[in-house]
Amino acid sequence: QVQLVESGGGLVQPGGSLRLSCAASRSLFSIMSMGWYRQAPGQQRELVAMMASGGIINYADSVKGRFTISRDNAKNTVFLQMNSLKPEDTAVYYCNAKTVRGNDVLDAWGQGTLVTVSS
Repeated sequence: QVQLVESGGGLVQPGGSLRLSCAASRSLFSIMSMGWYRQAPGQQRELVAMMASGGIINYADSVKGRFTISRDNAKNTVFLQMNSLKPEDTAVYYCNAKTVRGNDVLDAWGQGTLVTVSS
C-alpha cells in the first residue's frame, strides 16, 4: 500500500493562494490515479481534482479555473495550486491515491491538511 504525506495548508485571506503537496512512498507510475479531496465541517468529503495515470484531469465545478493539479514524477509528488481562494474553500484537504490489486481498487489517504480562508 502506498503512503501519502501532505503539506502546505494554512491560513490565507480571500483572494490569496496556497500550494498543497502530496509526497507518495512509491513511483507515481505505479499508481492508477492521484487526487485531492476536501471535507468542510459538517459536510461530506468531496472530490476537488484528480489526475489519472494517462494524464486525464478532472476538477470539481466549484474550483475550475482557480485550482490546478500537477505532478513531479521525479519526486513522486502531486501538487494542488489554489488561487483566488474563497471562504467556502475552507476545509481539510486530503490527498488520495488509487492503486489496483487484482480485481480490486485500493484507496490510500494522506493525513489531511487544513486550509482556512478568512480575513
